[in-house]
Amino acid sequence: MMSISSPVNVIDVVDKISANIAEANGAISKADFKAKMSIAYKESLETKYWLSLLKDTGYISEKAFNRIHDDADEISKMLFTIIKNTQTNH
Repeated sequence: MMSISSPVNVIDVVDKISANIAEANGAISKADFKAKMSIAYKESLETKYWLSLLKDTGYISEKAFNRIHDDADEISKMLFTIIKNTQTNH
């Protein structure tokens, strides 16, 4: 069974996403920007993982999961597109 701190883990990961996006906006090079956005993307994938665990263990309802997971999935797609465009626009 998951510990009661699991919902806090989701908040921590979401904070890391926004922090890495903020750092990317202050990047000193294209490589630095891409690296920070890549970290934000990976954190978004971790968020979706934690949300699945919260749903599977009953911490959040199916309805809440679907709504939040859809938002997290959209964020992941946007970050992936940014990374992909950064790679192709050398």
